[in-house]
Amino acid sequence: MADGIKDKVTILGMGCTRFGERWESYAEDLAAEALTECLEDAGIEKNEIQAAYVGTHIDEINVGKAAVPLSVALKLPYIPVTRTENYCATATEAFRAACYSVAAGAYDIVLALGVEKLKDTGYGGLPGGSWLGVQNSMMGANTSAPGLFAQLATAYSAKWDVPMEKIKDAMAHISAKSHANGVLNPRAHLRKVVSEDQIKAAPMIAYPLGLFDCCGVSDGAACAIVTTPKIAKSLKKNQNMVNVKALSVSVSSGEESIGNSWDGAHFVTTRIAASKAYEEAGIKNPRREISMCEVHDCFSITEMVTLEDLHISPKGGAYKDIMEGYYDLDGEVPCQVDGGLKCFGHPIGASGLRMIYAMYEQLLERVPEERKVQNARFGLTHNLGGMPHSNVAAISIVGLG
Repeated sequence: MADGIKDKVTILGMGCTRFGERWESYAEDLAAEALTECLEDAGIEKNEIQAAYVGTHIDEINVGKAAVPLSVALKLPYIPVTRTENYCATATEAFRAACYSVAAGAYDIVLALGVEKLKDTGYGGLPGGSWLGVQNSMMGANTSAPGLFAQLATAYSAKWDVPMEKIKDAMAHISAKSHANGVLNPRAHLRKVVSEDQIKAAPMIAYPLGLFDCCGVSDGAACAIVTTPKIAKSLKKNQNMVNVKALSVSVSSGEESIGNSWDGAHFVTTRIAASKAYEEAGIKNPRREISMCEVHDCFSITEMVTLEDLHISPKGGAYKDIMEGYYDLDGEVPCQVDGGLKCFGHPIGASGLRMIYAMYEQLLERVPEERKVQNARFGLTHNLGGMPHSNVAAISIVGLG
């Protein structure tokens, strides 16, 4: 494997808005809110930023295809500003680009920012848009995200001979766990405790996914300023630092959808990206070494399948781990420590950096005791963009330097 990015980049500061129905704010307002916190955390002035990567997906309806509107709104100092977009991995791509530009020696201090005003676009994950491209929209004109991801549950049930009632139990536990965590986070959109019985009794959206198995539609922004470990240490003497340990992206080749090689019960891209990320980070046993994770829980079944694809739960064994509390906040590998997509919603261009922010504040012990992950060392984030049969998986691993 080529020389990786492990410990070549340090997160100097991060910022994150409150996620929700932010009708009172433009995308530019949310970006400025996140950047203000980030600059204060980093302890630098805005004119010290040498380049920026801005992620937004559907929100181009509001801010356009280029990064210029956000460069103007944030009053960035005549630096190169590039827009990134890669489905639900958009913000992680902005972070990856910023990190690579620092690791390559092109720049010393770089901003990565993700923002999305999803509520203003009218997007709700239902048919009617062409965000997947004209060809996909024509081929699957009556498809929806809940409908496609629901098929994971039936495929998983058939693949591993797990009764659907057990899968429903696991999905209910996943959603209840995320809501319990979201209640503790003032930046989350949905902050109410929901019982497993309430979840299982909710209206059906796409069998077996009920209302509480689906993440919300929200607005939000998050950002990071990255630099070299040497510069970070000079700016923040005697302070703990969060370093980037691995960045890995895998994109579908088409084999899942046209090669008849996919069982429909897992994500090939996640498995490959995870393996490469662990190798880059030097992690031999993710079940024992990963301290916590934020995974792409667009739907509760997606979280269940992903925990196996990340090689944390054994194949066919996620149900047992979930029901035994392995991924609860006080479990062995807490998952969705801030409430996840389930409680923050999924403003597509912002989610990846929001997840990294959750790992960052936990590693630096900046959270109240009631939601702190004890003895955290490595945090993993996972985004899954696109649809089950054709997607991009992006993984970041961060840890104390």
